[in-house]
Amino acid sequence: MCTYVVQPPATHRLSAADRAADQQLPESIVRSRSRHASVVTLNRPPSSSSFQHAPGVHLCDVGTGRVDQTAPSTVLCEIAVAMSEYHDDAKYRPKRYQSIGKLFKKRLPIVSWLPKYDVDQAVSDLIAGVTVGLTVIPQGLAYATLAGLEPQFGLYSAFAGCIVYTMFGSCKDITIGPTALMSLMTYQQVINRNSDYAVLLCFLSGILQFIMGSLKLGVLIDFISIPVTVGFTSATSVIIAVSQLKGLLGLNFQSSSFLDSLVKVYLNIGKFRPNDTILGVSSIVILLFLRKIKDIKLLGPNGGKPSSKQRTIMKGLWLLSISRNALIVLACSMIAYQLHSPNAEPYVTLIGNVRSGLPPLKLPPFGTEINGVTISFIDMCMDLGSSIILVPVIAVLGNVAIAKAFSSGSSIDATQELYCLGVCNLLGSFVSSMPVTGSFSRSAVNHASGVRTPMGGLYTGVLIILALSLLTPYFYFIPKAVLAAVIISAVIFMIEYEIVKPMWKSSRKDLIPTFATFVLCLGVGVELGILIGVTINIMLLLIPSARPFLQIEMKKLNSGLDYLLVTPENSIYFPAVDFIRAKTDRAAVKMGQSKLPVVIDCKHIHEADFTAAKGIAGLIMDFKRRKQLLCFYNLRQSVLAVWQGVCGDEILHCCTYDELEQTLNDINSFENPTELKDIVHITSQQSHEVPLLNRRQH
Repeated sequence: MCTYVVQPPATHRLSAADRAADQQLPESIVRSRSRHASVVTLNRPPSSSSFQHAPGVHLCDVGTGRVDQTAPSTVLCEIAVAMSEYHDDAKYRPKRYQSIGKLFKKRLPIVSWLPKYDVDQAVSDLIAGVTVGLTVIPQGLAYATLAGLEPQFGLYSAFAGCIVYTMFGSCKDITIGPTALMSLMTYQQVINRNSDYAVLLCFLSGILQFIMGSLKLGVLIDFISIPVTVGFTSATSVIIAVSQLKGLLGLNFQSSSFLDSLVKVYLNIGKFRPNDTILGVSSIVILLFLRKIKDIKLLGPNGGKPSSKQRTIMKGLWLLSISRNALIVLACSMIAYQLHSPNAEPYVTLIGNVRSGLPPLKLPPFGTEINGVTISFIDMCMDLGSSIILVPVIAVLGNVAIAKAFSSGSSIDATQELYCLGVCNLLGSFVSSMPVTGSFSRSAVNHASGVRTPMGGLYTGVLIILALSLLTPYFYFIPKAVLAAVIISAVIFMIEYEIVKPMWKSSRKDLIPTFATFVLCLGVGVELGILIGVTINIMLLLIPSARPFLQIEMKKLNSGLDYLLVTPENSIYFPAVDFIRAKTDRAAVKMGQSKLPVVIDCKHIHEADFTAAKGIAGLIMDFKRRKQLLCFYNLRQSVLAVWQGVCGDEILHCCTYDELEQTLNDINSFENPTELKDIVHITSQQSHEVPLLNRRQH
């Protein structure tokens, strides 16, 4: 290990580019820096080409004082020794300060990457941020409408989440903002109420997510399995698509559920507006077409690499594809503007006025008023009900899933994502945001646009703020049918029907919670549906513990002695005690004729509890009453200790097959084979020794 000082000529300071090059050296770790030099630790002497990034840079070995021929050795050595001593002193600082600094960097990731931020990264992030902004603006307007809110609430939610995630986010690709799923769950609470419920739900979601992060309760997310998630997301996609039929057809009604939407669409189908329907359906067709053109691949001559012209065309098609939402909204708005007449009924239904300017910075509403009735904070929380728990949990589930999808194999800090999403919702509620989470579609656009750091979210947020400040008068002419088309064309790809076939081939029982969650979400609502789905999934998980499979077979020793071998395929916990006891007794009586020795192979039993130990004690007593031998084989010491705490020395166990064979033969040779007191059992302190038998001398 060698320590060197990298120093530029005295005429200029070490530039940012030089320092960045220092950090990119594969064999070095930067120990400390000053404005004149960088101290680096190398595992081996560097090659001469390692430091060619800055002409005139000199190299000094701190240990030997050896420098290159162009360096003023006395000056360099003095700097090297001084900086080396400074570094050595730093390691004696109290560990608590080091831990605090490490935790600070972990919980505020921007501190780690911002000092290394350069122009190249800024350009890449700017392009990605603007691209995502063009996607989120029409989506934000559409999702606010889906949530039963005024359109501007979608933009409030979009810019708040993007900017906050820049500081606290750990994944560069994720974009935080309104999503179809969060909008649907918000709509369930806003219907027949007001926007204060959405903002309060955002605040409470942030509080709960922050608490979950502080207590490291991200493990609770693991109880929502993939089958339940598939059923839930597929059902919500269908619900969202059906709820947008009224906008697509130009109908005007309010619905409270999936079935209610279907019924009211059927009852009002005769009132559909042809212009809205034609515009909406055409928009869906165009959006689906534009979605696919990014997959067009052009090949060069003889199937070779594409030419520069072909690459430019493919890049243009890709830009056209990812900007499709903004383009279709812009085009249809221009058509609506041209056809609009102040004194005539609009040709298509428009979203109308959108409040301009930024939202006021204020506390979330801890009370509201509806139809002249004042509702307190407690009453609002009671009205929100289980959504206070489900909305933040579902938001975290989606956010972590997106982070894993774009992590490129690196580990994801689920706790940090909990913290970050909690802060996004918590601070967002101060600017009238509804609940937000990561958007998979916008994150995919962000990734494909070449984002380099989370700073891309800041550029997206700035673009949304500019739109709120300058473009809201023009949002008036956006047709509702187009926003419905944007939502429908996005959510139909969330219906995961293709997973049914592999699930059928691999584990058919997983289809039970999948279809149960799907049907229940459609029939009784998304919140109750996912709760019942999780409950069913947990029950399926517990059934093997309550009813473990017992393999029962007749075996014969080399000596010709028959015995019954019972092998539980799972650990024995309290739900399974009575089942195992009854089934073992039944097998001992029927197959063992109440006289053959019964051996329980415990190789799959890894844990036990007090109730299981009581059940084993009862099983031993059953065998003693029948004067039938019961022996335990392959019993772990940890399990034996639990069982012996209840059974005492009544439990007979063997560690090896030879010992088992010898024990059964010896007991079979007794005049009274049920005199188990003739066997001295090993105690729990002798866990690594072979049990000793006190054999009767004949």
